[in-house]
Amino acid sequence: MPKKKEEPEVAAAVETTESAAEVTDIEPVPVEPAAEVSAEPIEPAAEEPPKPKRTRKKKTDAVDEEALPEPQPAAPKETAAKKKETAAADRQNKPKADPILTLEVGGEVTTETHEMDAAWHEILTSNRSHRILTGMLGGVEETEAGKTLAVVDYKGFRVVIPLKEMLVKLEKNLKGTEYTEMIRRQNKLLSNMLGCEIDFIVKGVDQKTRTVVASRKEAMLKKRQVFYMNQDTSGAYRIYEGRTVQARVIAVAEKAVRIEAFGVECSIMARDLSWDWIGDANDRFSVGDQILVRILEVNRDSLEELSIRADVKSVSENTNRTYLKQCRVQSKYAGKVTDVHKGVVYVRLNNGANAIAHTCLDRRTPGKKDDVSFAVTHIDEDRGVAVGIITRIIKQHL
Repeated sequence: MPKKKEEPEVAAAVETTESAAEVTDIEPVPVEPAAEVSAEPIEPAAEEPPKPKRTRKKKTDAVDEEALPEPQPAAPKETAAKKKETAAADRQNKPKADPILTLEVGGEVTTETHEMDAAWHEILTSNRSHRILTGMLGGVEETEAGKTLAVVDYKGFRVVIPLKEMLVKLEKNLKGTEYTEMIRRQNKLLSNMLGCEIDFIVKGVDQKTRTVVASRKEAMLKKRQVFYMNQDTSGAYRIYEGRTVQARVIAVAEKAVRIEAFGVECSIMARDLSWDWIGDANDRFSVGDQILVRILEVNRDSLEELSIRADVKSVSENTNRTYLKQCRVQSKYAGKVTDVHKGVVYVRLNNGANAIAHTCLDRRTPGKKDDVSFAVTHIDEDRGVAVGIITRIIKQHL
C-alpha cells in the first residue's frame, strides 16, 4: 500500500519538472516579477501553456520593436528644404531687373519682344480655332512660277495669301488670253487695294521660320454666313435692306469707291457718295477709311453669289435745297468744275450749291477742277440745281 501512494507523488514531481523546463524554454528574456511562478500548489488548470505563450511572444515582439531604431523619413524632407533654401538664396543673390519707370502713375509698358510673342500666339490660335484676324495689305508679289501672292502685315509678321484665296469669286475654266486678261485685272485690283485692311484666317504656319499662309476667302465666307445668312430667334437677318452699317474702303477711283461690308465687296458710284457733286472721289475718300453706308439691296441666292447694293449719301441729310436758297438770279458766284460731259459743265459752287452751265464766255474751254466764275440765270428747284453760264475761268487746273 505505501508503494501505491509513492507513484502519484513521483508523477506530480515529473509534471512540475516538465512545466519548469517549458517555462525556461519559452522565456529567453527577463520576465516581469508579476509573471513569476507562485509558490502555491499548481492546479490542473495551469496546464494550458498556449495562452501565456501567445501573450509573452507578443510582448517580446513589442519589446523588440521598441528596441529597434525608428526609420527617419525626415532626411529627404530636409534635403528638399535645403534645396529650396539654396534656390531662394540664389534668387536673392541675383540682381533684380528694375521695373520700367512710366510717365503715368501705375502705367504699363510692353516691350517689342512681348508684343511679338503675343502676336505669334494670336496667329497660332487662328490656325487652330479658325479665328478671324485683321491685317493691312502691304504688297503684291509674283513668284518665279508666275503665281500672284498678296502679302499682309500682321503686327510685324509676314502673312502670305495666294490670289485664289484673296477673292471669293474668280472666273474658272479660262485658258489662253482670257486667263491672262483675268489675272491682269485681278493684279490691278490688288494693286489698288494696297494699304487697306483685310480679314484672313491662318491656314498654315512654320514654327522655325515663322512663315504664315492664310486665306481671305474663308474669312469672308465666314462673315457672310454670320451677318447675311444666319437669322436670330425672331427670324430676322443681321444685315437687311435699309440698315446702316460700317464698311471699309478698299479701293478708290476717280468716279467710284469700292467697299467691303462684312465679307461682301461693293462698288459705289460718285453720284451715290454725296449729295453735292464730286469731281474726284480721291479728294474725299482714301484707302483704309471706315465709312457708314446704307444697304439698299441684298441678294442672298447663295453664299458665294451673295451681293449687295449700297450708297453713302442717304446716311447724311440732303442739304442741296438749303444751299440753293442762298443763290439769287443774276448773281455771280465762284465755283469749281467737277465734270464736263457732252458739252455740259457741272460746277460745285463755293456756297455749297450744285450748278449746271451750258455756255462759257471765256475763250478757253473749261476743264475738270478749274476755278470759274458762274452767273445764275435760273434756279431749278425740282432738280435742286442752279442753271447759268460761266463768265470766265479764274484758274485753270493743268
